[in-house]
Amino acid sequence: MTWTTQQRSEVMGLSAIVAGQGRPVLLLHGVGLKAEAWAAQIAMLSTSFKVVAPDMYGHGESPCPSQPLAMEDYVLATLEVLAGFDQRALVAGHSMGAMIALELAFRAPEKISAVAALNAVFERSPEASAAVKARAGSLDGIAVPEPEPTLQRWFGTAPSPERAACETWLRAVDPMGYRWAYEAFAHATGPSRSALTGLQCPALFATGALERNSTPNMSRGMAALAPRGQAMIVQGAAHMMPMTHADKVNAALLHLAQEGWS
Repeated sequence: MTWTTQQRSEVMGLSAIVAGQGRPVLLLHGVGLKAEAWAAQIAMLSTSFKVVAPDMYGHGESPCPSQPLAMEDYVLATLEVLAGFDQRALVAGHSMGAMIALELAFRAPEKISAVAALNAVFERSPEASAAVKARAGSLDGIAVPEPEPTLQRWFGTAPSPERAACETWLRAVDPMGYRWAYEAFAHATGPSRSALTGLQCPALFATGALERNSTPNMSRGMAALAPRGQAMIVQGAAHMMPMTHADKVNAALLHLAQEGWS
């Protein structure tokens, strides 16, 4: 799989990769990345569906606001994209994108056929919450942080095309866009138990067995609360599972799409 830059379209004020025809699929990336992080999923899903993968504010080619953003602002921007679809959509998010995807499912259930939360956080421990907030507080919006510690958490030290692509994206991201997104991610509490118990669409909660932050127990916990929830733990995978274990993620998303539209 190659991770080259793809052509963009403007979708409700955001830059987005748009590919394929048919029922809509919305893919939402995580902090520091851009729409190409979904390249393997776009290539597969666009053969049967219309795939829209936006760059979040301050990432890729989407504009960077001049003032801080909360999670609510990212949710509202993607709600506008969702509102533009004329059919119910499969929505999949990764990391911060997973938090946004779940919030869309809670707020606009009539617009969503199924939701996938990949490498999502749920009920962080006090220690994990303090660590992510400390990292957010260290960002100045002038320079992006050295990405090597992040890359080691995501991939270890072995080189790979996926690691190299993520390094390029993390070094190129707008420093202020990264700061606003990471602060929103760090201070968001994730889905509530009551929201999850009220989620009526099919829902996939997936993460990697080696994931240290969006842990397997988090995915299992969310799946147990959602009435139509299912957990998937991918062996050998860590945080960048949609890239490193694309075949397993693609198969799960295709199955979820079929379930949601059946």
